[in-house]
Amino acid sequence: MEQEKSKVSVLFMLFGTLFCVCLITANVLETKQLSFGPVNLTAGVIVFPVSYIINDVVSEVWGYQRTRMLIWMGFAMNFIFVIFGAIADWIPGADYWHGEEGFHVIFGLAPRITLASFVAFLLGSFINAYVMSRMKLSSDGRNFSARAVLSTVAGESIDSVIFFPLALGGVIPWEEMPSLMISQVTLKTLYEIIVLPITIRVVAYTKKHDNEDVYDKDINYNIFNVLKI
Repeated sequence: MEQEKSKVSVLFMLFGTLFCVCLITANVLETKQLSFGPVNLTAGVIVFPVSYIINDVVSEVWGYQRTRMLIWMGFAMNFIFVIFGAIADWIPGADYWHGEEGFHVIFGLAPRITLASFVAFLLGSFINAYVMSRMKLSSDGRNFSARAVLSTVAGESIDSVIFFPLALGGVIPWEEMPSLMISQVTLKTLYEIIVLPITIRVVAYTKKHDNEDVYDKDINYNIFNVLKI
């Protein structure tokens, strides 16, 4: 089915809202460090993979062009959140308020980490959407499970390869960097595999409800061509 110009569906709006909420929530949760035996993670791993699952669903149902718009919308909402958080952190608190230190930990994100997060998110998300799109065409719409997992591996790998060196290079030993990136990609991919039965049902329901199943034939993959949906 070729993509048609039409009004945005309610389901697409709900996915877009959830996508933005997950990104902003992950941004806050990244401030907490977790340890599971020898593996060190941030609490953002709890929710961030959900954004890739939504990316897969939107790519599968509405195609790359709608996904491109969704990614940029998520970026914009996250950027606005960070800016307002930074402004609030910069404004001195009231004399009677004693939560300055905790507030700063959450909202006073280092510019280096924030920039690394934005760049990694954009490139990782677009790689995920591109792989989903191309594999759907080459497989004639078959093997959604394999496409969802492989696109996540590709997107999360790019995300980790960009984020960790930019954000933590020189902060943690360089020899620890590969194992940290591999553990992040592995856990996030396992997350997707575990919830894959739910993802499959959501995709099937959404296609049936909206009567949409877009194949990205002869489209422009330029990530900046945002208004072309």
